[in-house]
Amino acid sequence: MSTPMAALIQLTLFCFVVSNLFLSGVLATTFTLSNKCEYTVWPGILTNPGVAAISTTGFALQKDETKTINAPAAWAGRFWGRTLCSEDSTGKFSCATGDCGSGKVECSGSGAVPPATLAEFTLNGAGGMDFFDLSLVDGYNLAMQVTPQGGTGNNCTTTSCIGDLNGSCPSELKVTSVDGKESVACKSACLAFQQPQYCCSGAYSTPDVCKPSNYSQIFKNFCPDAYSYAYDDKTSTFTCAHADYLITFCPPLSTSQKSSQEQTTTTSPSINGTGGTGTMTYEGVSSLDGSGASRSTWTHLSGSHAIVGAISITVALWQLL
Repeated sequence: MSTPMAALIQLTLFCFVVSNLFLSGVLATTFTLSNKCEYTVWPGILTNPGVAAISTTGFALQKDETKTINAPAAWAGRFWGRTLCSEDSTGKFSCATGDCGSGKVECSGSGAVPPATLAEFTLNGAGGMDFFDLSLVDGYNLAMQVTPQGGTGNNCTTTSCIGDLNGSCPSELKVTSVDGKESVACKSACLAFQQPQYCCSGAYSTPDVCKPSNYSQIFKNFCPDAYSYAYDDKTSTFTCAHADYLITFCPPLSTSQKSSQEQTTTTSPSINGTGGTGTMTYEGVSSLDGSGASRSTWTHLSGSHAIVGAISITVALWQLL
């Protein structure tokens, strides 16, 4: 039988281990990816340098299929959707939009070749908050929506880019299918023209100088919640504490959203841009970095693997008492 002192030591150890499960972020954030498109989407995942990676970097998601992924503590990176993907006779995998150039379904550390709609995350950033956004800085290829689940915060709300921007894309930004009959993506002005005033570079590298262009305004009118250019922070960054996230490709439009999209299509500003089409690979500058305060004391309890691990340790230590 355990002596009182031994029991006290064991109880102290138990409390230490359980508290560290919370403080160290073992209880993971869960991302659920859902495909509501009428076609298969191949999600790509890129982890920012210097943080632990998600276990998968790419997979196929059939129509109406969902997949759940657990992210490591303090993860930072981006999700996007690849479309019109196939393998050639040699087995090389490639996609018409959002391709990551790996030659395989897994992106293996490579990001999306723009244009591509991006969902960007920094978990457990400043003040223990998650920061997330949808970005069109690299252009647009399909509609996306990020919905926090179970989180808290004044700005913990859904952000979406809903509808088919490809159909309203100006001709000088449009990416078409091989046969030229279908618009499959829409470039950003930076990608298309490679000019400082569109890329917020050189003499335009500060928010005081780099202002929205007619092109970025088209993106903003269509997707008010999303980043339309590099310094579009005020209306485009969202924060939550203790949330999981649902990422939906081609989210369905409500009646009011359909009406809004129709109005946006007919009231887009005139285009006065100059320049030809560009081919540069533009990674974008709106990604949130992984810096910030230490992990919040209270971490949400949604990571099923972490919960199982906590329960197992609890039972084992309890049996020692």
